[in-house]
Amino acid sequence: MESGNMTYRLLGKVDSPSDIKGFSIEELRELCAEIRHYMIECCSVNPGHLGSSLGAVELIIGMHYVYNAPADKLVFDVGHQAYTHKIITGRREAFRKNRMKDGISGFPKRSESPYDAFGAGHSSTSISAALGFAEASKLQGLGEKVVALIGDGSLTGGLALEGLNNAGAAKTDILVVLNDNNISIDRNIGALHEYLLDITTNPRYNRAKKQVWDRLGDGWFRKRVQKFVISAKSSLVRHSGGDLFESMGFRYFGPIDGNDIEQVVKTLKKLKEIEGPKLLHTLTTKGKGYAPAEENQTVWHAPGIFDPETGERIKSSKGESRYQDVFGTVLVELAKMNPKVVGITPAMASGCGMTMLAEAMPERFYDVGIEEEHAVTFSAGLAAGGMKPFCNIYSSFSHRAFDQIFHDVALQDLPVVLCLDRGGIVGQDGATHHGCYDMSIYRSIPGAVIAAPRNEIELKDMMYSGMEYPGGPYIIRYPRGYGEGVDWQNHEFCKIEEGKGEKMIDGEEIAVIAAGPVANRAAEAALKVKETTGKNPAIYNIRYIKPIDTELLTEICSKFSKIITVEDGTVIGGLYGAVSEFVSAQDKPLPVRAVAIPDRYLSQGTQQELKQECGLTTEELEGIFAKEFEKISKKD
Repeated sequence: MESGNMTYRLLGKVDSPSDIKGFSIEELRELCAEIRHYMIECCSVNPGHLGSSLGAVELIIGMHYVYNAPADKLVFDVGHQAYTHKIITGRREAFRKNRMKDGISGFPKRSESPYDAFGAGHSSTSISAALGFAEASKLQGLGEKVVALIGDGSLTGGLALEGLNNAGAAKTDILVVLNDNNISIDRNIGALHEYLLDITTNPRYNRAKKQVWDRLGDGWFRKRVQKFVISAKSSLVRHSGGDLFESMGFRYFGPIDGNDIEQVVKTLKKLKEIEGPKLLHTLTTKGKGYAPAEENQTVWHAPGIFDPETGERIKSSKGESRYQDVFGTVLVELAKMNPKVVGITPAMASGCGMTMLAEAMPERFYDVGIEEEHAVTFSAGLAAGGMKPFCNIYSSFSHRAFDQIFHDVALQDLPVVLCLDRGGIVGQDGATHHGCYDMSIYRSIPGAVIAAPRNEIELKDMMYSGMEYPGGPYIIRYPRGYGEGVDWQNHEFCKIEEGKGEKMIDGEEIAVIAAGPVANRAAEAALKVKETTGKNPAIYNIRYIKPIDTELLTEICSKFSKIITVEDGTVIGGLYGAVSEFVSAQDKPLPVRAVAIPDRYLSQGTQQELKQECGLTTEELEGIFAKEFEKISKKD
């Protein structure tokens, strides 16, 4: 197989994991190098999550070499690290369209391949899911082996710890591979670790150990001996943390060099024969094998388009500001104005723009790790203690914290500003990441404020309004990517009253009520319809999904014959739901049509492609408005 200037001698022969079973260790090393080159080649023109996958090549090749998927279950956490898995499980050529519309998903997806045992777009799920697979196999007598591959970042999530606790207590036969790319191997004690690893994975040692434990029985004496052994092993071979896993019922092995294919294969073969809950600690380098990615791991997590030879990233030529940059800049301004303002984010600081606050006022910035639920309750505690927290979570990730938003913020009426970045259609990350459901989910919470700015100025003013708002939660949801290009930097802060919308364009017969930046597309479409038909709908920017502007809706119901709602959220329960509920209670209800994300899961694709599919572009809205006027004229 040839591609560009590269001949893939081994990769071209691999159409399934069975094709690598007869490879020698040297051939596996060569295959790993080819996969890295292929991954870099593909991702340079079709962006993806590169750094994590570069670091996990040997781990995944080793897992497929030793285990027999899909009969044995390999469960990935998040999926950022799973590109090697996709490439060697029959999707090598399809990987060129990774994350593209009508292409393959960027994450494991059960409907895509029998090798994708469990879907993974959000973190910390692998251990719980793997435990479920292992118990199902035991109950059905299938004899399947189950492996969960989890990163050190995902291990901070509460769900991962819950899974560990349950699996250890159940004594289920499961292997957790911890992909730790945060530290390097300590050369001074590396030989000792390898020696002790050989001992602890040796079949004779483990058979003898089992016989000893069986003879000791289940009484207090066995527990005392086990406690002593754990303590002794911890003092000899552990970095801090190994004893934690042992205390949760897991046999701890490692750490090993997760980028050494020989050591990975050798260790996995031995662990495959050991029953019960086991954790293998592996140390890897994020971005392994590509110097730019190794040197700047944060940027190269998902670098966008780049030159594979030089590593130069090819940036967008757009002059507009990204919403995350507006958020970050404004948060620093508000923090300077109000000493009680603090920023909290669960491992999304660079993505949401909160690194600006981290640099300007580090003492008022908190990155709590991949812990969405904790981030919200921590924010509630800060608010109860007299601070004004701005908690920024990506919209789709915020679903995990619904309970905390409801009980810990809303029910206690605490002034927490929740900024939901990446609301609406996100793009190539697909169904697991689209922020389609925030408006409908949080509209059910009594007392919540839900704001949807239509441009950078409104985001700035809503953040200011949220700071001034005495209760909580005050939720601001805004999209991923670039804004409208308005001059928000020179705009003076202005409070936007909760529950007050605005009329953008006057019109006739049809009233269009829109939320967020799609209000601008609706206004553009209305002007085009007027050019072609002489008629145009009135365009209203609702601003707040909750509380809804009842005065504005009352006016609309008295002046127009039809309402169209436009939103970049699900058609169920959001703006369309709020308007329909109000209108249905009127003496003469108007017909209401929704233009929204349909009640199904959107796949991956560019934002523009998916907005067009949902009717949310200027051109699509122009056609919808024109047809509605045509229907009205036919009735007349």
